[in-house]
Amino acid sequence: MIVRRILLTAALLAATTASAFAQTSGDTIASPVLHSDVTVTGDVVRIGDVIDNAGTAAEIPIYRAPDLGTTGSLPTAQVIAALQAHQVIGVDTKDIKVVTVTRLSRAIDAKEIQSDVAHAIEHRGGLGDAANLSLTFDRDLQDIQLDSSYTGTIQPVAAQFNPRNSRFDVTFEVGSDNNSPSVKLRFTGVAIETVEAAVLTRNVERAEVLKASDVIVERRPKAGIGGDAATRSAAVGMQMRRPLRAGQALRVADLVKPDLVQRDGNVTLIYQTAGIYLTIRGKALDNGAEGDMVNVLNLQSNRTIAGVVIGNNQVRVSAVTPSIVIPEVSTAAAAGSADTAPVSVAESSTSSVALKAE
Repeated sequence: MIVRRILLTAALLAATTASAFAQTSGDTIASPVLHSDVTVTGDVVRIGDVIDNAGTAAEIPIYRAPDLGTTGSLPTAQVIAALQAHQVIGVDTKDIKVVTVTRLSRAIDAKEIQSDVAHAIEHRGGLGDAANLSLTFDRDLQDIQLDSSYTGTIQPVAAQFNPRNSRFDVTFEVGSDNNSPSVKLRFTGVAIETVEAAVLTRNVERAEVLKASDVIVERRPKAGIGGDAATRSAAVGMQMRRPLRAGQALRVADLVKPDLVQRDGNVTLIYQTAGIYLTIRGKALDNGAEGDMVNVLNLQSNRTIAGVVIGNNQVRVSAVTPSIVIPEVSTAAAAGSADTAPVSVAESSTSSVALKAE
């Protein structure tokens, strides 16, 4: 009698379970089939997530889902045991050994958060563009995982910046697609405006001319440099006004054009006008960069004249010195055709020009 009751109970249970998986097409009963890879959006894994043809048992939860954006794994035997606990039997495992479960999420990258915060506070309290802001967060900034239903844009709902202590406080809101309450994300920290500056790679002395290897580009706080930061392209080839140490940022005021003429150095005086080009040796009485007006001693006349530095040890004068006069032009030459070439006289560095006046 007891055996008959057990068999009857087993038969009724099998019939009940089979009816849960019965399909609408006639009396055909489809067997439940196990999935090897499962994805879920909620915080639980249900029977319908791990097998096909779950019938009325599909909504029964059997496991807690992995953390947002992560993947976990379960041995097939453990999954089958969980299904049998809910009277789901006869599952076709297709020789699957492990079932992986991935919980979908919406990932917000830390770099995206940093950019959004910078744009939320740019131009507040005297700050410049977002691209020039350096942010330090009170808590280490990491990627954020939200439930996959939160598909809305990240909208700033409150943004504050205090220029006295450089602190910011920004709150964002992210909406969902299933009418769930919006998620609020709050970030606090310090914002510093930076500028690109030319920075020295070595110690330099006054009057040194900077080479390309002497300068690199770094971002430095604008408050420490002001609006006078020198760019690398503007610094290379310039001469130092004062000595500086390696690692110091260069200001425009630290640089001058390099001296092309050195005090007490030999220079070439150049006089040029229509049809005439004259040179003579001289001695610089001042240092001078390109375009500077310097005093030069004419070594022929021993007189001091002023000229403009136009090149390395070259000074252009605007009037012929007393020791240089225009050469005599013969009557025959003067009577020549209009196409006669102009007179051009050049003095070498070792000879002097002695020309007779007309």
